[in-house]
Amino acid sequence: MDKNNINKTSDLQSLYDAKLSDTDFDKLSKYIQGEYGIKMPPEKRVMLQSRLQKRLRALNIASYSDYVKYAFGNNSSEEIIHMIDVVSTNKTDFFREPSHFDFMKNEILPEFYANSPTKHFKVWSAGCSSGEEPYTIAMVLSEFALQNASFDYSIFGTDISTIVLKKAFDAIYPLTAVDVVSLEMKKKYLLKSKKKGDNLVRVIPTLRNKTKYGRLNFMAPSYNVTEMYDLIFCRNVLIYFDRDNQERVINKLCENLKPGGYFFLGHSESITGIKVPLKHIQPTVFRKL
Repeated sequence: MDKNNINKTSDLQSLYDAKLSDTDFDKLSKYIQGEYGIKMPPEKRVMLQSRLQKRLRALNIASYSDYVKYAFGNNSSEEIIHMIDVVSTNKTDFFREPSHFDFMKNEILPEFYANSPTKHFKVWSAGCSSGEEPYTIAMVLSEFALQNASFDYSIFGTDISTIVLKKAFDAIYPLTAVDVVSLEMKKKYLLKSKKKGDNLVRVIPTLRNKTKYGRLNFMAPSYNVTEMYDLIFCRNVLIYFDRDNQERVINKLCENLKPGGYFFLGHSESITGIKVPLKHIQPTVFRKL
């Protein structure tokens, strides 16, 4: 083995041996929670250390201490984006928590279609991750449009992670990710790669053109969103926030929810004990007062 390879192996081993110090963890955890709302208690130290390894490798930095200096130094604006990309959790699936899509199809859309003069239904997927949620919404709305003349829709997806937003924009998924999608919908809304062995599908242009995406930090003083929405999905995002920040985020989201509009939370989330302009309709389904 030549000297360069020996040095490279040595540096890599030092990275695996490195530990995130108390001082560096405290600085990172306070910053991440204060600026992005993501709770980072001591029990998440190992997780944070593990996820940041990707950045140390990418930057060829051998210690967490040096990384913290780099991240909060002259390179902070660019590196912080990369750091939050690896720190944020982005678990999602097509037709996740299907009761919400059933409620939208059977209750919200017929009511909207009967009472709205515009017939244009607007949805905000706040915490859209890699796009499975917005495209599931698009499939359901497209099915409704096929049965109801003049109905139209648009979807806005936001997330803190630039990595998952690119995936959402590209709209390319492994075949295994769409197992839960009905065969009928697969035929209508997904295009299978023609390249042998790819095992990939892409959402059709018609649905992609109904969606737009943007990066959003829930802790920003203002969301700079001008549209008013008939329905907001904010599911399985706020579980990473403390109650005070949950209240702040929901209230800010509701500024762009039409009176009488609906708000969906994730199955493990609730508004119990916080002051927000929502009334409970059924588990995890709320309506703006």
